[in-house]
Order: sequence, then structure tokens, then C-alpha cells
Amino acid sequence: MTADLDRLTIHEAHRLLREKTASSVELTQAYLERIHTLEPKLKAFVTVTDEAALQQARRADESIAQGKITPLTGVPLAIKDVICTKGVRTTCSSRMLENFVPPYDATVMEKLNALGAVMLGKTNMDEFAMGSSTENSAFFVTRNPWDVARVPGGSSGGSAVAVAAAECAGSLGSDTGGSIRQPAGFCSVVGLKPTYGRVSRYGLVAFASSLDQIGPITHDVTDCAILLNAISGYDPRDSTSVPEPVPDYTRALKPDIKGMKLGVPKEYYVEGMQPAVAEVMKTALKRLEELGAILEEVSLPHTPYALAVYYIIAPSEASANLARYDGVKYGYSYPGESMWESMEKTRGTGFGAEVKRRIMLGTYALSAGYYDAWYLKAQKVRTIIRREFDEVFSRYDALVTPTSPTVPFRIGEKTADPLAMYLSDVCTLPVNIAGLPGISVPAGFAEGLPVGMQIIGKPFSEETLLRIAFAYEQATDWHRNKPALKGI
Repeated sequence: MTADLDRLTIHEAHRLLREKTASSVELTQAYLERIHTLEPKLKAFVTVTDEAALQQARRADESIAQGKITPLTGVPLAIKDVICTKGVRTTCSSRMLENFVPPYDATVMEKLNALGAVMLGKTNMDEFAMGSSTENSAFFVTRNPWDVARVPGGSSGGSAVAVAAAECAGSLGSDTGGSIRQPAGFCSVVGLKPTYGRVSRYGLVAFASSLDQIGPITHDVTDCAILLNAISGYDPRDSTSVPEPVPDYTRALKPDIKGMKLGVPKEYYVEGMQPAVAEVMKTALKRLEELGAILEEVSLPHTPYALAVYYIIAPSEASANLARYDGVKYGYSYPGESMWESMEKTRGTGFGAEVKRRIMLGTYALSAGYYDAWYLKAQKVRTIIRREFDEVFSRYDALVTPTSPTVPFRIGEKTADPLAMYLSDVCTLPVNIAGLPGISVPAGFAEGLPVGMQIIGKPFSEETLLRIAFAYEQATDWHRNKPALKGI
């Protein structure tokens, strides 16, 4: 196989398969070889499904030979290990689910399987998607391919690394407070968090049910549109799924944003933002203006409260969702002398430190005497934040912000300071609080490390976000830069 995996996008892989320049088996074998070469150092995957992937590839080649091909037929992808995959263990990178094998597929997996995609394996993550660095995995730390001494972001760190290091053509992640966009920014790839309700959550292991959303992580914006086409749509099995028609997102990929009004919220340029990141953003905003967009500073005065709101609502919902892991029904079970001892030891030893921290925060916020003071008040502020976004979007097509206030930090640098870690998501959290779509695209490098630019839109405006992201991408070369992977 002659294709250069470092440069191979989903749409380029599709072209090779359609023209029969390469077979799906050849592509899959090439990716599997690369995975096994890089994984000892990068550790992006929890599970690699070699034989199952090759079986899927053989079936895809048979379909292609019969003239049956979709944009994803035979294309090798990676899946975050929080998405249920029938017959393949889904661990959520937790000891609690270390040996859990789901008896069913998540809706997004049913959709990918129906299109003939190939799954190479399940990617590492922060345990139960709780974290911003993939250091909270119960198994191992995933490393950033741009600098293996640094984090890849989280919680979808494995999915972002797998794409950035060309261990797959594209991947799926999940985003509760920035978990697709922040690692995409840290790894210089594209990551999109869809509108809440745009993609079914059926089969996504729940962290915070009013915030979680599955989305694509890809090499470029075109691939992002292709994957979003594949996974979007109403699902009656998910009560939060919205019956909105799904457009063909690839039709939005026009490099023309002349006359579009873009707001630049001043509150996103937070205290503690690295000056080099601010410089990259200044250059990126200037490029958008050169493309004909009209940029104006705007204010979202309640944005600074989004962090506090998130860390009341998300842990509260996590406390309720993770109550099911009691050592009785499924998952890890500690054999105690009594039911209560067994339950206490199961949860005490099955969950990691960050998950236990958030369960305790959430249980406290929901407890008698504190519910009104904490959880109810957070929901009221959430409504105010959402209304502020609505008001701004009555005047602007989209908002442009940094994806993260810093470049990727060193492994271990923030593990002893949970608040400093939580601040990593300060630019992405408000999007989840308001249920909006957001996309991160490569915007340059600061101190030799990736910086992402985030574009935020009104509900179900993914077409607008993809159009702006595509125009910016086509006018820059940042997405073409690939990690050297020296010494790996």
C-alpha cells in the first residue's frame, strides 16, 4: 500500500477505495501496524481489535467489489471507550468496567456499521470522561504526539492522539465540558461538539446526562462533516434526541465567509491565558477579517460563572448516574462479608480519585438542605447563560474564542491542583451549559505546541460552524502540520 498514513484523511481514503488504488484490508493492516509501532509510547488505545477490524475490512472490500460504497465503507476509525460496542469491552478507562462487554451497540456504532466503517479499537480517556488531560485513566496516561512529556488534553485524549498520530483516519469522542474540543486543540486536529440532541446518546455511558454529546475528531473539516453526516439524526431510544432534519453537512464546505458577523467575547480572554496563545488568536482573528468576516468584540457577562455552574451540575448528575455501579448488577464487585461492606469496598476501590471527588461534590450539592442553595441556583444561572447566548446570536452568526487558555501542559503538572485542572476547560464549558455546537480547528503554534481556535454557534447551526472553519482552514496551512514523532 503506497498511501502516506500521516496525510490520509477520510475523504482521501474513500477516494483510494473507490478507485481501487488500495483495499480496506491494506489500509486496515497499515493502520494496525502503525498502532503497534507507536502504542508502547503514546498509549492512545485501551483495546485494539485486530482480527475484528480485518473481518470488517474484508466485508467492506466485498461490498466495494459489488459497487456498494458509502463515504465510510472500509475506512478505519477509532472509538472512545465510553461508547458501547457489542462484543468488545467498553471500560470507560475505569477498574469498575475493566471487563465489561456490552451486549449491544450504541446508536452511533449501529450507524457506522451500517455504512461499512472499520473499527480499529477503543481509545483511552479520563475515567468516566472526568478530566482534562487523560491522566485520570485507571490504566495508563496517554501522551501528546507533539511532545510526549505533555498531556493530550481530555477526556477524549486517546481519540485525539489516534488521529494526530495517524493511528486511524478519524475517531469519535464525547464532550461534556470540552472533552472533544480541548484535546483536539492540544493535538492540532479538528473536533466538533454537536448541538445537544443532534447525535443520539443511546449507548454512551453517562457522565452528566444534560451535558454529554458524541462528536467527531478528524484531520480536517471535510472529514468532520462526513462523520457528522454519519452519526447525526433522531433516535427514539434517546429521550433527549431532537427530531430535527439532518442536512448534508458537506454542502456547507464553501470557503466564503464574506460579510458574516462574528463576535469575539472579551470574557474568554481570561486572566492566566498564556500571552503566546493570545498572540496566535490575534493572528487567527486577523485572518478571518482578511477573508471578509466582520469581527466585533461582544460581552457575555455571566460567562465567568459557567465554571462554577458546571462543577455543580455535572458532579450532581454524575452522582446519580454512577450510583448504578454498586457491585451487584454488572462490572467490578468486591466480595465483602455483607452487602454494605461489598458496596462500600466496590465503590471505594473500583473508582479512581477524580471520580470519587466528583461523586462527593455532586452528592453534597443534591443533599437535603443544600439542593436549593447549590443545584437549583446553578440551574437558574444556567438559564441566564443560555439567554445571554441567545441574545448575542440574534446579532452575530457565530462567536470565535480560544479553545484553551494554555498550550498542552506537562504530565503531572496539574494533578495535585484540581482547580487549576478545571480551569483548562474555562473556554469550552459554557458551550455545554447552553447546549450549543462548537468546533475547534488548528490555529497555529505557541512555544512549538498546538493552539486551537473555537467557533461557537446557535443551536443546530453546525453548517455555519463548518463553513467558517472550512474557510479558515483553506486559507491556512496549520492542519497540514503533522507531529514528527521523534524518538517514538
